[in-house]
Amino acid sequence: MTTSRTTRLRRPLLAGTTAVAAMAVTAGLIAAAPDQATAATGPKLSLIAATDSVTLTSWKEEPGVYLDLGTYLTAEGRPLELKVTRKSYKDPVTITQTVYEGGKAKTKTLPKGTVKDFSGLPGFAEVTVTDKAGKKVVSRTENFCPNNASGRVRPDAPSTSKYPESCPTNAFTLGSVWGIEKGWAANTYAGSYTQPVKLAAGAYTAKIRVAKKYRDLFGIADKPATVKVTVEERSWEDGTGAPAGRSATAGEHAGHGTAHQAPTGHTGHGPGHAATPAQAAAPVTSGAGPSYNVGHGPLKAAPPALPWALKKLQAARAGMRAGDAAGQTDGSRKAPALKPLSKRPTGKPSVPDVPKPDLRSLPAYGITISDGDQNIPGRDYLAFSANVWNAGPAQLVVDGFRSPGKAKMDAFQYFYDAKGKQVGYTPTGTMEWDPRPGHVHWHFTDFASYRLLKADKKEAVRSGKEAFCLANTDAVDYTVKNANWHPYNTDLSTACGQENSISVREVLDVGSGDTYTQDLPGQSFDITDVPNGTYYIQVLANPAKRLKETNLNNNSALRKVVLGGEPGKRTVTVPAHDLVNAN
Repeated sequence: MTTSRTTRLRRPLLAGTTAVAAMAVTAGLIAAAPDQATAATGPKLSLIAATDSVTLTSWKEEPGVYLDLGTYLTAEGRPLELKVTRKSYKDPVTITQTVYEGGKAKTKTLPKGTVKDFSGLPGFAEVTVTDKAGKKVVSRTENFCPNNASGRVRPDAPSTSKYPESCPTNAFTLGSVWGIEKGWAANTYAGSYTQPVKLAAGAYTAKIRVAKKYRDLFGIADKPATVKVTVEERSWEDGTGAPAGRSATAGEHAGHGTAHQAPTGHTGHGPGHAATPAQAAAPVTSGAGPSYNVGHGPLKAAPPALPWALKKLQAARAGMRAGDAAGQTDGSRKAPALKPLSKRPTGKPSVPDVPKPDLRSLPAYGITISDGDQNIPGRDYLAFSANVWNAGPAQLVVDGFRSPGKAKMDAFQYFYDAKGKQVGYTPTGTMEWDPRPGHVHWHFTDFASYRLLKADKKEAVRSGKEAFCLANTDAVDYTVKNANWHPYNTDLSTACGQENSISVREVLDVGSGDTYTQDLPGQSFDITDVPNGTYYIQVLANPAKRLKETNLNNNSALRKVVLGGEPGKRTVTVPAHDLVNAN
C-alpha cells in the first residue's frame, strides 16, 4: 500500500535520550538539595543542559542539521501536570494545570490561546546559535511536549512516570494529559517535527532559554542553557549505513517505533502501520522509530543521528533489535500484547451489569483521490483514514480461539467488574486470518464499516473493509474516566497473532483509538462512476451490534466531501469540520 498521498503530520515524536544518560553531570546539582515542597501553586521547573557540548552530524544526503542540544525541563516538589481538552469540535482547545493548595489538588485554568492544538506548548524554547566570530547564524523557537522522552534526574525519583509518552497530533483528538513526573526531566527538543538548519562543519555556541510567557506562567527562572556545538559532515557512504529512521526501517511499523520490527507487509492498518523510507520517523537520538499510540503518518523520515545510527547498524549485523532496555523511557519500547486465556470460556454466556466499552467514531481524515495503486486508466478511488476509539469506562477485550483444523477463530467478548475480575463473556463473531500483503494477521470481523453517502444521506458506495486487527494506535482522549495512559496492544506485530496462532487477544483500551487507512481497492471507495457533488463519508463502529457497549447511539461519524473533476482526474474538496480545518 502507498500511503504517501496524505502529508499531514499526525504523530508527535518523542525527543531523544542520548543526553539522559549523561544527565548525572547536572543531576548531582539537583539531587544535592532535599526534596522539599515548593510553592503551593505548582512544581519548581528548571531548564538544564545535560552536557555542555554536543556533536551534531550534517549528512550530505540531508537538508541540514537537527538541533538536538540535550536541554531538559525538570520538575521538582510536584509534578507538572496539564490537561488539554475541547468540549467538541465546535469549541477551541483549552488547557488547565493541576496545582496544590493545602495539599489538595486544584485545577487552574491557563490563559486562552496558550495552546492551539494537542501537539505541545508552542514557541516554548528560544534557540540561538552563533559562530566562532560571534555572528548569530540561527534564531528560532521550538514547541515543547512535556511528555517528550524523559528520564529521572535523581535516584529517589519515582521509578516510572505516570504520564503518557507523547503528545497527540491527530486533528480530531479530544483530550490529552501532559506531564513531567517529580524528579524527572523532559527533552525540550521537538524531534523531527522541527525543521533542520543549514550549518557548515565547524564550532558554534547555542543558547537555549524558555520563552518569557512560559517563564511567567510557570515561574521558571530566566537562566538560559549554553551548549558548545560541533558540526561534522558525514555521508551515508562512509560505511556506517543509512541513519536510524531511514531505509533500515522499511520493514517496520511507522506508527509504533523501531523496536516494533514487524514483518514487512502490515500496511493495511493505516499509514502508521505502513513503514517506508519516506514515512519512518524517529527521535534523532533515541533509537526509536515513531512513537506508538499516537496517531498515524505518513511522516517525513527522522533526522539522522549518532551514536544510535551506529548502534542500530551493529545490532542489525548481530541479528538484534534496537529498543528499550530496563529503565528506558524514550518511547521506543515495544508494548506487548495481552495474552488470551489458556482455553476458550466454558459455562453459560452472560452479559453482566458491569462497566462496558463505548465505541465511537472520529470523522474521516487524510482524504484524497487515489488510483488505488492499480494504475488502471480511468479508475478513481476516494481514500481516507478512519478511527474508532473507546470512550470507556471499560476496555474492549476480545479473545479468539481456534479449533484444530479450523480456518477461523471463534471470538468472545469479556466483561470485568470494578476489581478487574472476569465476570462474564458472550460470543461475538469470528476472527479470520488475512494472508494478503499489507495484512498478514488475524482480523476481528464486523468491527467497523465505511459508507459513502449521498447528500440525502442514502448510501452510494460501501467499502469492503469490515474486519480488523485491533490495536491502540491513537491517544484520542486521555481525560475520560479510566483512560489507560500506557496501553498494551499498540502495534500489529504484538496485537494480531501469527498464522499458526491458536488464540489471540485483541484489546481497545479506554481513551485510545485504532486508525485504518482505506487506500486499497475494496477498502477505499471506487468513485469512477459516482457523479460529482456533495457526499458524506460515514465511519460506523460496531455495525452489526455484536459487541456489547454502554451506548450504541454514538457509533457513527460523518465527514462532508465534495467530488469534482473528470474521469481519471477526479478531485475532492474537504470542508472544515466545525473548527477542525484538516482534510
